[in-house]
This record gives sequence, structure tokens and C-alpha cells, in this order.
Amino acid sequence: MKLFKFGIYAFMAFSLSSCIVSTAAKVVTTTAKLGYSAVKGTVKGVSWAVQKADGKIDEDRIDGTWKVVGVYNGTYEQFSQDNNPENQFKNNCSDGFEVIEFKSKREKFRPVHCSSEDEDLVKYDFKFGKNPQSNNKENYLKYNSNNYISIIDVTSKTMVLEGNLMQNYVFSGGKLYLFEKVK
Repeated sequence: MKLFKFGIYAFMAFSLSSCIVSTAAKVVTTTAKLGYSAVKGTVKGVSWAVQKADGKIDEDRIDGTWKVVGVYNGTYEQFSQDNNPENQFKNNCSDGFEVIEFKSKREKFRPVHCSSEDEDLVKYDFKFGKNPQSNNKENYLKYNSNNYISIIDVTSKTMVLEGNLMQNYVFSGGKLYLFEKVK
């Protein structure tokens, strides 16, 4: 009888330990997958947790005025593999910020400029699909017939765009831009 009880206890202990080990392995695997897909960092106090949007982004999310807080010299793919991404941004405006303004209801945007200056509005087409420039399925803006801006992600506070948005960074390789919502 004692041997039977001991056998049952041993079997239960083995079963419980294997359940705990398999559950812990699942948690570690899931955490590793989540950690791999999002690239995190901080740029001038703004969290730069960049993860490419999965699926179509609602066009109204880009509406508003956004100030530039970070520039990365390279593409999103290069940024996602960089262990220590460096912020290359220096504000060139004497007063105010360098901003980009979107009016999504009219499908127009004002390119990056100092907030004290007025630039002309540019008409764009918001699309989700295969971007002709990068050949990736993503959210993007097409403007001036053959120019493209990839929309990496948009939250209520930050937006990450990829493209040639600021002329003074184009020649140095600046392609990935972090914006913070102003209004």
C-alpha cells in the first residue's frame, strides 16, 4: 500500500514538473517573439518603440501636426538590426520646430518645414499594398506621381515614416524619421 502511494506521488510530481517546464518554455518563446518584432529606444525623452504596422492603418491617424524628434541614417530594416541606433537629428529652425502637417480629410500634407514658415500643401494618395519603391506590402503615401513615403507605424503620440522627407538628411542617408504629435 505504501509503495502504491509512493508511486502515485512520484507520478504526480513528475507530471506537475513537466507541465511547469512546458508552460515556462511557451512563455519564454512568446516573449522572445515579441521582443524580436519591436525595436526599442529613446530619442530625446520620446520612446521610440518601432514595430512595423501589421495591416492597414486608419488614414485618420496621421491627421495633425507632427514635429521631428529623431532621424536614423538608414532604412527600417537596418534600424531593426542595429543594436545601438544613433539619433542624427538637429533642429535647423531658429524659432519653433521642424514639423510635417497632414490634412487627411483633404488628402494633403505640408512637407517638413519650420513651424513658422508656410509651405504649399501637396496632394497624396494613401495606399495599403505593394509599395513600388520597396516592393514590400505596407502602408504608404504616393505624391507627385512617383514619390513614396512608407508609414512604418502611427500611435496617438508618435509616428515613424521612411522616405526622403528632409533634404538636409537625404545625402547623409537619413531615411527613417520619428515624429511626436504636436496637435
